[in-house]
Amino acid sequence: MSTVVPPMPYRVVDSWAETGDTRSIELVPAGEGLAPFSPGQFAMIYAFGVGDVPVSVSSLRGGHGGHVHTVRAVGAVSTALYRLRPGDTVGLSGPYGTGWDLGAAAGHDVLVIAGGIGLAPLRPVVHAVLERRDAYGRLAVLVGARTPADLLYRDEIGGWRDAARAEVTVDRPAPGWQGAVGVVTTLLDHLDLRPGRTCALVCGPEVMMRHTARDLVARGLAPHRVQVSLERNMHCATGHCGHCQLGPLLLCRDGPVVGYDRAAHLLLVREL
Repeated sequence: MSTVVPPMPYRVVDSWAETGDTRSIELVPAGEGLAPFSPGQFAMIYAFGVGDVPVSVSSLRGGHGGHVHTVRAVGAVSTALYRLRPGDTVGLSGPYGTGWDLGAAAGHDVLVIAGGIGLAPLRPVVHAVLERRDAYGRLAVLVGARTPADLLYRDEIGGWRDAARAEVTVDRPAPGWQGAVGVVTTLLDHLDLRPGRTCALVCGPEVMMRHTARDLVARGLAPHRVQVSLERNMHCATGHCGHCQLGPLLLCRDGPVVGYDRAAHLLLVREL
């Protein structure tokens, strides 16, 4: 297996569909558990006999006292994880990487911008801000999806509107869709943004993060007030193998969450 730290056994206590190719799985330790995760950190999840992949934590408040990971079936390992059902066992190591800097956001408006599966690692941020509402200013959550059927946590997003501004846009509408259509940055035009008092947290496809971060800076946000979550091929998860190197950063160790002031030139890098 690829992880340096031996995985600990975790049991699946719940599993449910989010979209046609994406499921959330709730895990609890089958023995000794790992250290607590922070929003934005990831685990290496090992599907026995198949391999392991990095998966960010998508909720720290599972119904059975565990934590939740949301997995899209795109390869052999993620498909094996997608097929897990209650009672199955996986290996888990972590937590790895840097999390979202909620300390820097304290006292500021919090702007969460997610594209596609990028909403998963940002979901614990929304939970954390809602649980400590007095510690932050206004909360806005802007979500982009390919189609309405690809939207994660649809019912939960509706509940966020009780205490935050939550807006959704899709690239391709379906019959009956009455929401916004277009890229997620178009939602910024309808937001009463206070640049000097706002921290933005952005996760999604790299092209989406690049355009979103540029747009936010153009609207007056300081680059260090824009956090992005970068992804590369995490292999050892400890910064030793170099598979996740992006410029001077080893993303499993120095990321995945970094300030745009450090990431602006790196988001221009293309894999060959």
